Amino acid sequence: MNFNKIYIFLFFTFTLVINTLNCQEKKLTSSTLSKALLLKFKQPDSAAFYFEKGYKQNLIKKDTLSAINFLIQLSELYAHSVNYGKSYDGYWEALLLAEKSNDLFSTASIYQGLGWLYSFYKRNDEALKYFNHSISIRKNLLKEDKSETNYSYLQSDYFAVLNLYRTNSNYIIAKKYLDSCYQIKEINYPDSESFYLVPEEAFLDATKGNFKKALSKLNSSELYFKENNPSYLVIINALLGKVYRLKNDKKQSIFHFKKSLQISKESKTHINYRIIAYEALSEIYFEQQNLKEAYKYLKLTKQRNEEIFGGQSENNKHLLEIKDKYRIEKDKQNDLINQKHIAQLEHEEKTSFLQTVILTVFLIFLILYAYIWGKHIRNRHKLEKKILREKQKLRTQKQNEILELKNKELTESALRLIEKDEFISSIKKKISNQKENIDINVIKRMLKSIQGTPNSNWKEFEARFTAINQSFYNKLKTEYPQLSQTDQKICALVKLNFPSKDMAKLLGISVESVHTSRYRLRKKLNLDRADNLEEFINKI
Repeated sequence: MNFNKIYIFLFFTFTLVINTLNCQEKKLTSSTLSKALLLKFKQPDSAAFYFEKGYKQNLIKKDTLSAINFLIQLSELYAHSVNYGKSYDGYWEALLLAEKSNDLFSTASIYQGLGWLYSFYKRNDEALKYFNHSISIRKNLLKEDKSETNYSYLQSDYFAVLNLYRTNSNYIIAKKYLDSCYQIKEINYPDSESFYLVPEEAFLDATKGNFKKALSKLNSSELYFKENNPSYLVIINALLGKVYRLKNDKKQSIFHFKKSLQISKESKTHINYRIIAYEALSEIYFEQQNLKEAYKYLKLTKQRNEEIFGGQSENNKHLLEIKDKYRIEKDKQNDLINQKHIAQLEHEEKTSFLQTVILTVFLIFLILYAYIWGKHIRNRHKLEKKILREKQKLRTQKQNEILELKNKELTESALRLIEKDEFISSIKKKISNQKENIDINVIKRMLKSIQGTPNSNWKEFEARFTAINQSFYNKLKTEYPQLSQTDQKICALVKLNFPSKDMAKLLGISVESVHTSRYRLRKKLNLDRADNLEEFINKI
């Protein structure tokens, strides 16, 4: 008993320790990520340290998804700091991990990041290829999960393509991708303003000459980003500079390009926009014949371009070298997979051949067995049906013969009744002619005792008829409830092929009355002149 208590105590203690350690690890990961994000735009180097630390910690814990997330964040930070070489390496390393763990969500984000990198180098076809890879994955994920997150990331892909076409002055296609962004926005947040799309829309308005509309949108966006994301003012002011330049307001254009430079230096973000600002300022000053300032910014443009994209640049070395870790690792994996695949195919080929032989023999046997069994079943069913038909035929024939015989007997009985009545009538007639020698009253009483009334004759006939033809009256009453008793009597006598004269005698009415009854009966049965009453009655 004490041993069980100790065991339970140790079990709960161990569980508590494990849960505590797990919680501490989660808090540690969350704390590292929070620190990195907080320092991202203030102290990029410190933020990079924490992103890398979080990446390594999660690799040790074998939390691949978290490790990939840290690596993507680190690569994005390097891209903002124009350290494209490290950003490039980070994205490919993350892609290797994402593909190993089949993490499609992260794979799409990595493809988008690579697309941005190639767009910075003006390698537009490569950039568009990776953006489209990301879009394709996002669309497939949306088929399974139509969540706000998936829609938002698809919108960010469209935004990236929009930016690519806009910076390359292809405003028609840029407008199409802007419309796609707004369509997703209407699905996700129909009642809210999308301040990241508004600046792009404003610039496209400016390219059409709608400067007032464009500036209004950009100014409202500037107020929003001052409160919510000050670093994005680098882009807003760069766009304002471009719009004022299109408007030919050089003074305001210079002001906003310089403001974009100032914010970029203070926030240490969007450093690639400095080249855009330097180049624009150089061109504007040249147009104003301010050659000193034009040369100054031209020199800064060249210097910055050389630092980032020059032949001696670390960034350029990374993108020009094909021997990156991802591709080498991918080639090794592909070789290993191909070798295994070849061996597997050879084994499968042998196994498949053997299986095919066995399956073929089995199928032939099965088909043969099914054919023989089916033929046996069909023959048995045919024989059973034939026997049943013969039995049914004999049964029906016998019933018809019995019915015919009984109907004949019934007819003969009815005729005897008629003959009896005729005989008695003739006796009456003879007696009436010899009234003097015979006691007429005595004779009449005797005749009355043996003579039946028409009603009693009919009852006797009906009783016999019903006994033989049990279902006839039932069907007649069910199908034609409007028929009277006289109509039913006529039907019964017609079924036995009685002539009108015999009907009259049996029913105790005149022949004319029989004809009248037959005529009324035809009307009630809805028969035409061409219809045969006898045939119709016999079908019932």
